[in-house]
Amino acid sequence: MMAISRTDTSVLGRWWWSVDRWTLAALLALVAIGYVMMLSASPAVAERIGASSRHMFLARQVLYSSLAVVVMVVVSLLTPRWVLRLAILGALGALALTALTLVAGTEIKGARRWLSLPGMSLQPSEFLKPCLAVVCGWLIAEGKRERRFPGLILGFVLVGGVAFLLKQQPDIGMLAVIVAVFLAQVFVSGINLMWVALGGAGVAGLAVAAFTLHGHVRSRIQRFLDPESGDNFQIRMSLEAFGNGGLFGRGPGEGRVKDVLPDAHADFVFPVAAEEFGLLTCLVILAIFAFVVIRGLLRLMEERDLFVSLAATGLLVQFGLQAFINMASSLHLIPTKGMTLPFVSYGGSSVLALAIGMGFLLALTRRRGPRAPEEGGLNPYTAGLRAPFPT
Repeated sequence: MMAISRTDTSVLGRWWWSVDRWTLAALLALVAIGYVMMLSASPAVAERIGASSRHMFLARQVLYSSLAVVVMVVVSLLTPRWVLRLAILGALGALALTALTLVAGTEIKGARRWLSLPGMSLQPSEFLKPCLAVVCGWLIAEGKRERRFPGLILGFVLVGGVAFLLKQQPDIGMLAVIVAVFLAQVFVSGINLMWVALGGAGVAGLAVAAFTLHGHVRSRIQRFLDPESGDNFQIRMSLEAFGNGGLFGRGPGEGRVKDVLPDAHADFVFPVAAEEFGLLTCLVILAIFAFVVIRGLLRLMEERDLFVSLAATGLLVQFGLQAFINMASSLHLIPTKGMTLPFVSYGGSSVLALAIGMGFLLALTRRRGPRAPEEGGLNPYTAGLRAPFPT
């Protein structure tokens, strides 16, 4: 195999010795787990819906995941300045397409969140999540650096506009994640605790409004609090799968829950893993997600660039929160919410958007040496972060 020397000054050489290879390895492990789970779960799902090929979902997942790995690596080559530029362009494009779903979107289960494209459905709001985290991180950082720049106010306006669009679709779960990520960034930036309390009160008010105005939200919460109040078939099957799997699982392909769960390849892929591979495998998956988030936060403790700290924090909170919502929903720890398990569940828009987000994270947390702002830094304090080639 080709070895890359520490003295290699090519783009690939500089990337290899500056990127967080442990985080990259963890993300690739999740992609590999996704391959295995699609090999196990997708044939049964395809057969149940009458698909022409029993391996349709697997073939698509291989395509999406392979493309996602390429996208993640390419994006991780960027400097912070180019990460911001790409995030701004991505946020504008995703915002326009999200608005388009309200008039030209495909309605599925009462929601207009998707645009029909040849061979796939596109959910633009998935791409809003990583791009918005980077843009909001920059707005808050600029507001801190230049007091006359209303960065925090612009951030609230931007998130408020996105929240309005998501409410119209409606996609309350996505709205909650975006608001939570932004509030986490605001908190990390060092805002006065009074504003934190007001933000918490605002979130509580939004939750009450969602419960009051949206019947599907109210139904999910009521069924969570009182399982006998409605149809909880998917949750019952999910919990049964965890019980059937035990410590080591029934074996690859031997699970039965995938034959009856409608979203066994997507939102409920975690119970399939539990039934076929057991509790220990589920704990390994959980540990990988925890490792990515905790390692990322620990690396940011050394960071001196406020933009990098806030943008990367937002990306990590988004990644960890999405994984938590998926796993907690399948274990009936929170009300059910249709959200994919990052890189493990089937999905085109979700996998590619996560690849962009994790590419942003790897790019922002690369070890960089001293440089002037015009050489890639975003602000005057974007200089002298860490040695490029640690010894």
